[in-house]
Amino acid sequence: MKSPVVILPGIGGSGPKHWQSLWEDQWRVSARPFLRMMPADWDHPDLEDWIMALDAALAQIPTPPVLVAHSLSCLLVVHWAARQQNTALRAIKGVFMVAPPNPASAQFPVEAAGFASVPQHELLFPTLLVGSENDPYAHPEYMARCARNWQAGLVMAGALGHINEASNIGDWPQGQALLAAFGTGLGD
Repeated sequence: MKSPVVILPGIGGSGPKHWQSLWEDQWRVSARPFLRMMPADWDHPDLEDWIMALDAALAQIPTPPVLVAHSLSCLLVVHWAARQQNTALRAIKGVFMVAPPNPASAQFPVEAAGFASVPQHELLFPTLLVGSENDPYAHPEYMARCARNWQAGLVMAGALGHINEASNIGDWPQGQALLAAFGTGLGD
């Protein structure tokens, strides 16, 4: 992929052993253009703050980026898209969403309640949703429903938990291959 990437971590901000942070380390060495969204607080997410942080990150990127969202940031992207005009949406080349949580799940963090009313309409940019068969935050049926509602592609990547640091997947080579294939589909 040649397009710049905006990394959108979930609650907690994706620690140093999370695949998003490991990808950033690799991209830093290869001089790949990327930027990490930086809200005011990773641990007490506020939807308005996170939307402003996404807008600020996008304002720093001169060409349409690919967004790489994990967990709560998948819901952020959907909320953000619902508020945008078509011109802003065209500024996104595509979105690679990994493990969006189900706000109706008993495991959904109370701190993230502001993200809970998730828009269920078609996203107007190419989107690939990657889920896990044993994600404690979202069952496969929820992933399939989101993919249908958002008009996104869906790949179930196996039994990887929440596809995070606790999944012990390191730099997640399978995810890198999925992102590369997604980028090829975008003409990147």
